[in-house]
Amino acid sequence: MPSNTAAWLPAKHAKLEVKSAPYTSPRENEIVVRNHAVAINPVDWAKQSIGDFMFSWIKYPFVLGMDLAGEVVEIGKAVSRFKVGDRVLGHAVGMDRKRNTPAEGAFQAYTVVLAHMAAPIPSAMSYESAAVLPLGLSTAACGLFQKDHLALQYPSVPPKPMGKTLLVWGGSTSVGSNAIQLALAAGYEVITTASPRNFDYVKKLGASQGFDYNSKTVIVDVIKAFEGKTIAGALAVGSSSAEACLDIVRACHGDKFVSMASFPISLERLPKGRGLRAPPDDRSAFVVLRFDVVQIPNEAHPYEVHLRQYSYG
Repeated sequence: MPSNTAAWLPAKHAKLEVKSAPYTSPRENEIVVRNHAVAINPVDWAKQSIGDFMFSWIKYPFVLGMDLAGEVVEIGKAVSRFKVGDRVLGHAVGMDRKRNTPAEGAFQAYTVVLAHMAAPIPSAMSYESAAVLPLGLSTAACGLFQKDHLALQYPSVPPKPMGKTLLVWGGSTSVGSNAIQLALAAGYEVITTASPRNFDYVKKLGASQGFDYNSKTVIVDVIKAFEGKTIAGALAVGSSSAEACLDIVRACHGDKFVSMASFPISLERLPKGRGLRAPPDDRSAFVVLRFDVVQIPNEAHPYEVHLRQYSYG
């Protein structure tokens, strides 16, 4: 049995400790990946910093981490998509309430991954490049396609034109970059925001137009760009994106929904370990960080919003 090592979070607000960890064999629909690269996401340092405000069900010590890429070393009995030796990326879901196990955290040498949360990576792609994809791709896909979010049509080959245009606020971010490509593959035109230095980048991804989110006239400019178009809703990426997206979708013809892929305020502003408590039933703790869906019910009350929750796993 391989020798495993992990970066353990021993307690709330503690520093990570690199120690030995059990090697866990896969169950029926799982694989074990020997990690060659992992990526750090805001949720990882946020959990470490603000403690049980998020994922309060987790028992310490625990292994964090969601993004990984590596080599399959063992497969479950029901797994047919992969074989030992395959190069894969994986979205590790150890912090999910239904999983809740350090064996499925990415910050270790060997991680158990659900087979349907892994994908093969081409030989030309490095492990480092592959490791940054899983959570950003999953977040974008949930915001675009889940029925309680924007509920867009799924991608197809070739894409079937839907005659609608999606707003992606923050198109050069990890989530935004994935969202542009997914929406394009689903048959939607995409208008996005980014810094001017990233305009060429977002257009290469498929966005038809890019606007500077720091511009004082950005909201007016984006609304004008939607004239004559039917909006498919907005995906808001970034701590200051929600209000701007609400203003834009309110003024446009079409689906007045905003799916939030970021916490509405910067997590860096939250006090470390003080003044934060999770609600008694904090099934929404993960939701707050990842997604809130906002519906504007009518033009007369544009900021009377309904919040819907998201959970995965």
